[in-house]
Amino acid sequence: MELSCNLYIDGELEGSIISNKEVNIGKHGKIKGTLLANRVVIQGYIEGTVEASRVEIKSSGHLKGEIIYSELIIEAKGLFEGNSIMKDDTQQEINNG
Repeated sequence: MELSCNLYIDGELEGSIISNKEVNIGKHGKIKGTLLANRVVIQGYIEGTVEASRVEIKSSGHLKGEIIYSELIIEAKGLFEGNSIMKDDTQQEINNG
């Protein structure tokens, strides 16, 4: 799924999401797959690869997999299991062109 708008998910989804805006996974959201966006906010669960300029894992959020980011915020009680790669500041932001 390719988007040019913000997306809020509060259900289950399996596959790839590409957005040049914000993707917000609600408390009841469950994602399995690849997520590329400018900004990602995780309040639910995601398993897979997340690549974004800014990633926020809220207190109810859980990310299992790989994360590639420029800025990472994990609130108290937020969970992250896996590998993380910080993007070099000289790299171009995702989906800017």
